Amino acid sequence: MAEKPLSSPPSTPLARAERFVWLTARVLEQHRFAYHFLRGGADQVETALTAYLNADGGYGHALEPDLRGPVSQPLHTAHALRVLDSIGRCGGMRVERICRYFTDISTHDGALPAIHPSQRGYPAAPFVPIVDAPPSALLATGPVVGLLHRNQVWHAWLFRATEFCWAAVESLEKSHPYEIQAAVAFLDGAPDRSRAEAAADRLGRLVREQRLAVLDPDRQEEYPVPDGYAPGEHHFPHDYARVPHSLAAGWFTDEEMARSLDRLAADQEEDGGWPIRWRAWAPGSALEWRPIVTVEALRTLRAHGRPVD
Repeated sequence: MAEKPLSSPPSTPLARAERFVWLTARVLEQHRFAYHFLRGGADQVETALTAYLNADGGYGHALEPDLRGPVSQPLHTAHALRVLDSIGRCGGMRVERICRYFTDISTHDGALPAIHPSQRGYPAAPFVPIVDAPPSALLATGPVVGLLHRNQVWHAWLFRATEFCWAAVESLEKSHPYEIQAAVAFLDGAPDRSRAEAAADRLGRLVREQRLAVLDPDRQEEYPVPDGYAPGEHHFPHDYARVPHSLAAGWFTDEEMARSLDRLAADQEEDGGWPIRWRAWAPGSALEWRPIVTVEALRTLRAHGRPVD
């Protein structure tokens, strides 16, 4: 009997990523991949996301893989909002419940802490501090407020949270990439566009002056890694401008953005997935992050007009 010929390995970036997702991803990321690249349905994504929803209106259960345990957290709930936004479901009672949760856990100035102290007692990444009275954090608040404004969500919680974000963004001096990303997420959705553009121009100069974006991937060893980051945890222009209409896109030349996207495309690994660049502290969290990063890498490449299939 003749041997059955071996099937050819997937050849396109999308086909390789699809195989990786089916092999490794949680159900949520499987449905997200199907929605964005295989004409899957939004209902399936939302149903999978509901498994992480708690009675208080927040999300938990390690939706953001670096925080384990069942309790609701701002970072989990922000992650849920990004998923809902990506499928066009960021509205209605689901978002009203989320805003009530944000109201309940807000700090004294109406913003969000990065980590609510309810996380204590459950596993969390060692680089995530848990304190009894956490301060307001642009890192947690900026992306949420920008996303809600962009979706024309109006809720009483947003007023003070928006003022906090403006004050935090406009006072940034010495910063780091994740904080800048949070600022960009706020500015991209802020209703006052002229104020947002002025703030973004200042941040763009800060990013270049402090060398917070690797502008030449072939010489990344010349760019500093911020304190507390993992060795080699650099950020590139595409990390700030995930879509070409982001205000951060104006910070970089066409050549710099092209080199950045070339680097992103080249980062796809042999198994079809993209790597995580931050510190992997537990096998489960690393395994769960890679499909999330893979979906986002493909979405970024496609948004910038790069072929993936």
